[in-house]
Amino acid sequence: MKKIILLPLILAVCAFSACKKNSNATETGFTVVTSFYPIYIIAKNVAAEADGVKVINMTPPITGCLHDYSITAGDMKLIEKADLFLMNGAGMENFSDEIASRYPKLNIRTLDKGVEIFDENPHIWLSLDNMAKMVSNCEAALSEADSSNSALYKKNAEEYITEIKTLQKEMHSDLAKYKGKQIVTFHEAFPYFAKEFSFKIASVIEREPGSEPSAKELAETVKIIRNSKVRSIFAEPQYPKSAAETIAKETGVNLFVLDPAVTGPDDNKAYINIMKQNLAVLKKAFD
Repeated sequence: MKKIILLPLILAVCAFSACKKNSNATETGFTVVTSFYPIYIIAKNVAAEADGVKVINMTPPITGCLHDYSITAGDMKLIEKADLFLMNGAGMENFSDEIASRYPKLNIRTLDKGVEIFDENPHIWLSLDNMAKMVSNCEAALSEADSSNSALYKKNAEEYITEIKTLQKEMHSDLAKYKGKQIVTFHEAFPYFAKEFSFKIASVIEREPGSEPSAKELAETVKIIRNSKVRSIFAEPQYPKSAAETIAKETGVNLFVLDPAVTGPDDNKAYINIMKQNLAVLKKAFD
Protein backbone atom coordinates (compact mmCIF):
# COMPACT_ATOMS: atom_id res chain seq x y z
CA MET A 1 0.00 0.00 0.00
CA LYS A 2 2.84 2.44 0.90
CA LYS A 3 4.45 1.81 -2.49
CA ILE A 4 1.16 2.64 -4.22
CA ILE A 5 0.78 5.91 -2.24
CA LEU A 6 4.37 6.97 -2.91
CA LEU A 7 4.17 6.44 -6.68
CA PRO A 8 1.94 9.48 -7.42
CA LEU A 9 4.16 11.60 -5.17
CA ILE A 10 7.30 10.52 -7.01
CA LEU A 11 5.65 11.25 -10.36
CA ALA A 12 4.57 14.70 -9.16
CA VAL A 13 8.08 15.54 -8.00
CA CYS A 14 9.52 14.41 -11.35
CA ALA A 15 6.96 16.48 -13.25
CA PHE A 16 7.81 19.55 -11.16
CA SER A 17 11.52 19.03 -11.78
CA ALA A 18 10.93 18.72 -15.52
CA CYS A 19 8.87 21.92 -15.59
CA LYS A 20 11.52 23.75 -13.63
CA LYS A 21 14.24 22.54 -15.99
CA ASN A 22 12.24 23.57 -19.06
CA SER A 23 11.97 27.14 -17.78
CA ASN A 24 15.67 27.52 -18.53
CA ALA A 25 16.28 29.15 -21.93
CA THR A 26 19.19 26.85 -22.66
CA GLU A 27 16.84 23.85 -22.47
CA THR A 28 13.68 25.09 -24.16
CA GLY A 29 15.15 27.71 -26.50
CA PHE A 30 14.97 31.49 -26.25
CA THR A 31 13.90 33.59 -29.25
CA VAL A 32 15.00 37.18 -29.71
CA VAL A 33 13.32 39.15 -32.50
CA THR A 34 14.85 42.44 -33.63
CA SER A 35 13.11 45.27 -35.49
CA PHE A 36 15.73 45.88 -38.21
CA TYR A 37 19.30 45.37 -39.33
CA PRO A 38 21.46 47.44 -36.91
CA ILE A 39 19.62 46.00 -33.91
CA TYR A 40 19.96 42.51 -35.37
CA ILE A 41 23.74 42.86 -35.67
CA ILE A 42 23.99 44.12 -32.08
CA ALA A 43 21.90 41.25 -30.74
CA LYS A 44 23.84 38.66 -32.78
CA ASN A 45 27.09 39.85 -31.23
CA VAL A 46 25.81 39.93 -27.67
CA ALA A 47 24.06 36.54 -27.97
CA ALA A 48 26.88 34.83 -29.88
CA GLU A 49 27.33 31.16 -28.92
CA ALA A 50 24.55 31.30 -26.31
CA ASP A 51 23.12 27.80 -26.13
CA GLY A 52 19.49 27.63 -27.24
CA VAL A 53 19.25 31.34 -28.12
CA LYS A 54 17.98 32.27 -31.57
CA VAL A 55 18.17 35.83 -32.95
CA ILE A 56 15.80 36.63 -35.82
CA ASN A 57 15.43 39.90 -37.69
CA MET A 58 11.79 40.84 -38.27
CA THR A 59 12.24 42.90 -41.42
CA PRO A 60 13.73 41.71 -44.74
CA PRO A 61 17.45 42.50 -45.17
CA ILE A 62 16.71 45.06 -47.92
CA THR A 63 14.24 47.07 -45.81
CA GLY A 64 16.65 49.75 -44.59
CA CYS A 65 15.28 52.41 -42.24
CA LEU A 66 11.79 51.92 -40.84
CA HIS A 67 10.49 55.47 -41.39
CA ASP A 68 7.23 54.37 -43.04
CA TYR A 69 7.33 50.64 -42.39
CA SER A 70 3.99 48.92 -41.76
CA ILE A 71 3.75 45.70 -39.78
CA THR A 72 2.71 42.68 -41.86
CA ALA A 73 0.80 39.54 -40.90
CA GLY A 74 4.07 37.64 -41.21
CA ASP A 75 5.73 40.03 -38.78
CA MET A 76 2.97 39.46 -36.26
CA LYS A 77 3.34 35.68 -36.51
CA LEU A 78 7.06 36.03 -35.89
CA ILE A 79 6.57 38.36 -32.94
CA GLU A 80 4.19 35.84 -31.37
CA LYS A 81 7.14 33.46 -31.02
CA ALA A 82 9.42 36.06 -29.40
CA ASP A 83 10.59 35.86 -25.82
CA LEU A 84 12.17 39.29 -26.25
CA PHE A 85 11.56 41.96 -28.90
CA LEU A 86 14.40 44.48 -29.35
CA MET A 87 13.92 47.85 -31.04
CA ASN A 88 16.06 50.87 -31.80
CA GLY A 89 13.74 53.38 -30.14
CA ALA A 90 14.27 57.13 -30.59
CA GLY A 91 11.16 57.19 -32.78
CA MET A 92 12.45 54.82 -35.45
CA GLU A 93 9.70 52.19 -35.08
CA ASN A 94 6.38 53.93 -35.70
CA PHE A 95 4.63 50.62 -35.14
CA SER A 96 5.79 50.14 -31.53
CA ASP A 97 2.45 51.12 -29.99
CA GLU A 98 0.62 48.71 -32.28
CA ILE A 99 2.83 45.81 -31.18
CA ALA A 100 2.56 46.72 -27.50
CA SER A 101 -1.22 46.91 -27.81
CA ARG A 102 -1.50 43.62 -29.69
CA TYR A 103 0.89 41.77 -27.35
CA PRO A 104 0.63 43.37 -23.89
CA LYS A 105 2.67 40.58 -22.26
CA LEU A 106 5.52 40.72 -24.78
CA ASN A 107 8.89 41.77 -23.35
CA ILE A 108 9.78 44.81 -25.49
CA ARG A 109 13.01 46.72 -24.98
CA THR A 110 14.53 49.66 -26.85
CA LEU A 111 18.28 50.26 -27.07
CA ASP A 112 18.23 54.06 -26.85
CA LYS A 113 18.59 54.36 -23.06
CA GLY A 114 21.26 56.92 -22.17
CA VAL A 115 21.55 58.18 -25.74
CA GLU A 116 21.10 61.91 -26.33
CA ILE A 117 18.53 62.32 -29.09
CA PHE A 118 18.63 65.51 -31.10
CA ASP A 119 16.33 66.87 -33.78
CA GLU A 120 14.13 63.79 -33.29
CA ASN A 121 16.60 61.86 -35.44
CA PRO A 122 16.56 58.09 -34.80
CA HIS A 123 19.82 57.13 -36.58
CA ILE A 124 21.65 56.87 -33.27
CA TRP A 125 23.86 53.87 -34.11
CA LEU A 126 25.96 55.94 -36.53
CA SER A 127 27.74 57.48 -33.57
CA LEU A 128 30.21 54.95 -32.23
CA ASP A 129 29.65 56.28 -28.70
CA ASN A 130 25.95 55.59 -29.12
CA MET A 131 26.62 52.17 -30.64
CA ALA A 132 28.59 51.17 -27.55
CA LYS A 133 25.70 52.29 -25.32
CA MET A 134 23.25 50.32 -27.44
CA VAL A 135 25.36 47.19 -27.02
CA SER A 136 25.31 47.69 -23.23
CA ASN A 137 21.53 48.17 -23.33
CA CYS A 138 21.17 44.99 -25.37
CA GLU A 139 23.25 43.06 -22.86
CA ALA A 140 21.09 44.34 -19.99
CA ALA A 141 17.88 43.37 -21.79
CA LEU A 142 19.13 39.89 -22.64
CA SER A 143 20.57 39.23 -19.18
CA GLU A 144 17.34 40.28 -17.51
CA ALA A 145 15.20 38.15 -19.82
CA ASP A 146 17.52 35.14 -19.88
CA SER A 147 19.61 35.10 -16.71
CA SER A 148 20.96 31.62 -17.50
CA ASN A 149 23.24 33.17 -20.14
CA SER A 150 23.97 36.48 -18.39
CA ALA A 151 27.69 35.81 -17.91
CA LEU A 152 28.13 35.05 -21.61
CA TYR A 153 26.08 38.09 -22.64
CA LYS A 154 28.27 40.32 -20.48
CA LYS A 155 31.48 38.82 -21.89
CA ASN A 156 30.28 39.17 -25.48
CA ALA A 157 29.12 42.75 -24.94
CA GLU A 158 32.42 43.76 -23.39
CA GLU A 159 34.36 42.25 -26.29
CA TYR A 160 32.16 43.92 -28.88
CA ILE A 161 32.38 47.30 -27.15
CA THR A 162 36.17 46.94 -27.12
CA GLU A 163 36.07 46.40 -30.91
CA ILE A 164 33.87 49.47 -31.34
CA LYS A 165 36.09 51.63 -29.12
CA THR A 166 39.23 50.48 -30.94
CA LEU A 167 37.69 51.43 -34.27
CA GLN A 168 36.45 54.71 -32.82
CA LYS A 169 39.98 55.64 -31.74
CA GLU A 170 41.31 54.85 -35.22
CA MET A 171 38.58 56.89 -36.93
CA HIS A 172 39.06 59.91 -34.69
CA SER A 173 42.80 59.80 -35.32
CA ASP A 174 42.44 59.52 -39.10
CA LEU A 175 39.61 62.06 -39.46
CA ALA A 176 40.87 64.70 -37.01
CA LYS A 177 42.49 66.77 -39.77
CA TYR A 178 39.15 67.03 -41.60
CA LYS A 179 37.23 68.68 -38.76
CA GLY A 180 34.88 71.36 -40.02
CA LYS A 181 34.58 69.87 -43.49
CA GLN A 182 31.20 70.46 -45.14
CA ILE A 183 29.41 67.52 -46.70
CA VAL A 184 26.16 66.85 -48.52
CA THR A 185 24.49 63.56 -47.58
CA PHE A 186 21.71 61.67 -49.28
CA HIS A 187 19.18 61.72 -46.44
CA GLU A 188 19.02 62.48 -42.72
CA ALA A 189 21.05 59.45 -41.65
CA PHE A 190 24.32 61.07 -40.63
CA PRO A 191 23.79 63.87 -38.05
CA TYR A 192 25.16 61.76 -35.18
CA PHE A 193 28.11 60.64 -37.30
CA ALA A 194 28.82 64.23 -38.37
CA LYS A 195 28.60 65.48 -34.79
CA GLU A 196 31.04 62.86 -33.50
CA PHE A 197 33.65 63.66 -36.14
CA SER A 198 32.99 67.41 -36.32
CA PHE A 199 31.73 67.57 -39.89
CA LYS A 200 29.08 70.01 -41.02
CA ILE A 201 26.14 68.77 -43.09
CA ALA A 202 25.57 71.61 -45.54
CA SER A 203 22.53 70.02 -47.19
CA VAL A 204 20.56 66.81 -47.59
CA ILE A 205 19.56 65.58 -51.04
CA GLU A 206 16.44 63.62 -50.11
CA ARG A 207 14.49 65.74 -47.63
CA GLU A 208 11.65 63.24 -47.23
CA PRO A 209 12.74 59.59 -46.79
CA GLY A 210 11.64 57.41 -49.68
CA SER A 211 10.70 60.28 -52.02
CA GLU A 212 12.72 61.72 -54.88
CA PRO A 213 13.74 65.36 -54.37
CA SER A 214 11.76 67.88 -56.39
CA ALA A 215 13.35 70.07 -59.05
CA LYS A 216 13.20 72.97 -56.60
CA GLU A 217 14.96 70.98 -53.89
CA LEU A 218 17.64 69.87 -56.35
CA ALA A 219 18.18 73.49 -57.39
CA GLU A 220 18.48 74.55 -53.74
CA THR A 221 21.10 71.88 -53.07
CA VAL A 222 23.06 72.90 -56.18
CA LYS A 223 22.98 76.52 -54.99
CA ILE A 224 24.22 75.57 -51.52
CA ILE A 225 27.11 73.60 -52.97
CA ARG A 226 28.12 76.40 -55.31
CA ASN A 227 28.05 78.94 -52.46
CA SER A 228 29.96 76.77 -49.99
CA LYS A 229 33.19 74.85 -49.66
CA VAL A 230 31.55 71.50 -50.33
CA ARG A 231 33.79 69.34 -52.50
CA SER A 232 32.07 65.96 -52.10
CA ILE A 233 28.53 64.63 -51.91
CA PHE A 234 27.59 61.24 -50.58
CA ALA A 235 24.97 58.84 -51.88
CA GLU A 236 23.91 55.70 -49.99
CA PRO A 237 24.03 52.12 -51.29
CA GLN A 238 20.39 51.50 -50.32
CA TYR A 239 18.98 54.18 -52.65
CA PRO A 240 19.17 55.12 -56.35
CA LYS A 241 22.00 57.52 -57.17
CA SER A 242 20.23 59.46 -59.94
CA ALA A 243 19.56 62.62 -57.91
CA ALA A 244 23.06 62.64 -56.45
CA GLU A 245 24.55 62.10 -59.91
CA THR A 246 22.54 65.03 -61.27
CA ILE A 247 23.84 67.31 -58.51
CA ALA A 248 27.42 66.12 -58.98
CA LYS A 249 27.20 66.81 -62.71
CA GLU A 250 25.71 70.28 -62.17
CA THR A 251 28.27 71.33 -59.58
CA GLY A 252 31.40 69.44 -60.61
CA VAL A 253 31.89 67.94 -57.14
CA ASN A 254 32.86 64.33 -56.57
CA LEU A 255 30.31 61.66 -55.71
CA PHE A 256 31.04 59.00 -53.11
CA VAL A 257 28.99 56.46 -51.18
CA LEU A 258 28.56 56.44 -47.39
CA ASP A 259 26.80 53.46 -45.87
CA PRO A 260 24.36 54.11 -42.96
CA ALA A 261 24.54 50.42 -41.99
CA VAL A 262 20.82 49.77 -42.36
CA THR A 263 21.34 46.77 -44.64
CA GLY A 264 24.19 44.34 -45.04
CA PRO A 265 25.41 40.77 -44.71
CA ASP A 266 24.38 38.33 -42.00
CA ASP A 267 27.75 38.75 -40.33
CA ASN A 268 28.63 39.72 -36.76
CA LYS A 269 31.47 41.89 -38.11
CA ALA A 270 29.18 43.80 -40.48
CA TYR A 271 28.92 47.07 -38.53
CA ILE A 272 32.66 47.22 -37.92
CA ASN A 273 33.41 46.49 -41.57
CA ILE A 274 30.88 49.04 -42.84
CA MET A 275 32.32 51.77 -40.64
CA LYS A 276 35.86 50.90 -41.75
CA GLN A 277 34.71 51.24 -45.35
CA ASN A 278 33.11 54.62 -44.53
CA LEU A 279 36.42 55.72 -43.03
CA ALA A 280 38.26 54.77 -46.22
CA VAL A 281 35.67 56.61 -48.34
CA LEU A 282 35.94 59.81 -46.29
CA LYS A 283 39.73 59.82 -46.43
CA LYS A 284 39.57 59.43 -50.21
CA ALA A 285 36.91 62.15 -50.52
CA PHE A 286 38.82 64.70 -48.43
CA ASP A 287 42.41 64.07 -49.56
